[in-house]
Amino acid sequence: MSHPHPELKAAPPLPEGGLRVIALGGLGEIGRNMTVFEHAGKLLIVDCGVLFPEETQPGVDVILPDFTSIRDRLDDVVGIVLTHGHEDHIGGVPYLLRERRDIPVVGSKLTLAFLEAKLKEHGIRPRTVRVREGDRRGFGPFDCEFVAVNHSIPDSLAVAIRTRAGMVLHTGDFKMDQFPLDDRITDLRAFARLGEEGVDLFLTDSTNAEVPGFTTSERELNPAIEQVMRTAPRRVIVSSFASHVHRIQQVLDAAHQHGRKVAFVGRSMVRNMGIARDLGYLKVPSGLVVSTKELEKLPDHKITLVCTGSQGEPMAALSRMANRDHVIRIGKGDTVLLASSLIPGNENAIYRVINGLTRWGAHVVHKGNAKVHVSGHASAGELVYCYNIVKPRNVMPVHGEWRHLRANADLAIRTGVDPDRVVIAEDGVVVDLVDGRASITGKVPAGNVYVDGMEVGGATEASLKDRLTLAAEGVVTVVAIVDADTGALAEAPDFLARGFVHDDTTFEPVVPVIEKTLATAAEEGVGDARQLEQLLARAVANWAFRTHRRKPLIIPVIIDA
Repeated sequence: MSHPHPELKAAPPLPEGGLRVIALGGLGEIGRNMTVFEHAGKLLIVDCGVLFPEETQPGVDVILPDFTSIRDRLDDVVGIVLTHGHEDHIGGVPYLLRERRDIPVVGSKLTLAFLEAKLKEHGIRPRTVRVREGDRRGFGPFDCEFVAVNHSIPDSLAVAIRTRAGMVLHTGDFKMDQFPLDDRITDLRAFARLGEEGVDLFLTDSTNAEVPGFTTSERELNPAIEQVMRTAPRRVIVSSFASHVHRIQQVLDAAHQHGRKVAFVGRSMVRNMGIARDLGYLKVPSGLVVSTKELEKLPDHKITLVCTGSQGEPMAALSRMANRDHVIRIGKGDTVLLASSLIPGNENAIYRVINGLTRWGAHVVHKGNAKVHVSGHASAGELVYCYNIVKPRNVMPVHGEWRHLRANADLAIRTGVDPDRVVIAEDGVVVDLVDGRASITGKVPAGNVYVDGMEVGGATEASLKDRLTLAAEGVVTVVAIVDADTGALAEAPDFLARGFVHDDTTFEPVVPVIEKTLATAAEEGVGDARQLEQLLARAVANWAFRTHRRKPLIIPVIIDA
């Protein structure tokens, strides 16, 4: 099993006839999935998503893949293939198209509809190529065949990429639900056919590689959802991803069965469900869905609301209801159904919302106390099944944190794949398929690119560190008026502190420290204001740590008297 090494250098030029694979996101994290394939001087991109920030990244809206390594080669990109319409696979597309607007974007009907609605907000009209399972299209030297896979959003695709270097099969996100709501199962016959032809490199979804057995069918949630609709004394508020059409279909069917009306709440939910309904992916019985205005006229036991915010996102509808910051007031007798997973890293935020809702008297039904969620990803049993059907020559686990990638690699080896041909890579690691063998040959830059308001890439690791310091330690501004001739203080310095616990006398002991620092600087002939400010900041920071065991952010301001 080849592992990434921190000492990897920049990759050498790709050998003639070889295929290069570089994941710029999605390996070592759940999110911002993006893989770049290079062959015969051209690039094909599969997926371009976003990652949602954690609590250690304050003020960041989303995190993008790092486009640095392809920026000077954007003209060589022959297409962006999208496997499905989830944010962690399409959310980065607007930012890539800003850099070259006419890259063809390839995807299924629903995926492109979700993307086009998102691009409209960015003022971009994309060049799209609509495909469906069974289609085979050429993009430069890449011959792509699309295969139906089942996932937690309709119209998902795997893609087989044929090149002179060999064939790659990329599963996208998938599971093998044998009784899917839309009767569109993962096409194992196609997987087997491709396996017969010979899959040289198999990129497989690792999210659930640690989970034994098989992922439960979506239909098995029906009894729990139905029970909530049947027994809830008042309103039912369901929270789900705004793209989980199958889950919301089950909610609509159960509500309809029990004589409830449904309203969608939250911009993305209203937009996506409108699209899914228009395209026929969401079957809505007539008269079932009403506006929130019309709901006000109905008795509580006839009401179901479907809203966003199942991950505890602070701005989404459910969090705002929990914080009493929404027109919908949660009260005693309301039932809230969280029909979603706990994405790693979001657990605290989700429990905060559950506690908030419970405090207002709601009964909260969630994954922890009822069968209201199944995963969208294949468990170990399904992955092993795929390895045995496809019999790949080389395997590269994708889409997962380190523990998931490692577990997936172990499964491949247990089915008989040569351990030397199982490649565990990280974001930015270069994997070359040459003469039928996949191996790590180097790396390219693949840092986090932060979107902060309107600013892309403006926030850096350093500025996030400053934000965390501000949150944990506070800030102290020191204003010193210095005599330009002698370098001494012209009057006592001013201290402005925020978040740093202090009283009127706290800063008296630091004045001699400042005087001493300025005197030493004058002796050594340091007259440059910027250098003086750095010396002053360091001296005050050292004092704060010695005396208060705190490390506030120090902002020095020196004014010439």
